[in-house]
Amino acid sequence: MSQENVDRVRSILAAWTLGDFSSNAWADPDIEFVVPDGLNPISAKGLPGMTRGYRSFLSAWESLHVEVDEIREVDDERVLVLTRLSGRGKTSGLDLDQVQTEQAILLQLRAGKVTRLVIYNFRANALADLGLER
Repeated sequence: MSQENVDRVRSILAAWTLGDFSSNAWADPDIEFVVPDGLNPISAKGLPGMTRGYRSFLSAWESLHVEVDEIREVDDERVLVLTRLSGRGKTSGLDLDQVQTEQAILLQLRAGKVTRLVIYNFRANALADLGLER
């Protein structure tokens, strides 16, 4: 099952690397969406909560893309993706390529759907939470 989960995560990431965050077909209707760190921590349940959380974040950026550094299978249900962001702030003009944007995304899957999505703004926090090394 875990290789199927890794493959499913790769298919989700394919759109995100192109800056396409429009689909939520991969998400379980009762998905738990969490951003535990950073300036605006979020904890939401269900597709509407995840959509609001994503929109809030995405609305601040132009041409936001996820760049994948590594995909790690954590266990039979969880996949960790080490990422970087690229894009430019709509108001600030901040170019994300000029600042540290090492993030991590933890996806928990069951029956081909993501049941929990955790976006860590700081990669080290994800690794610490999961007891993993760099």
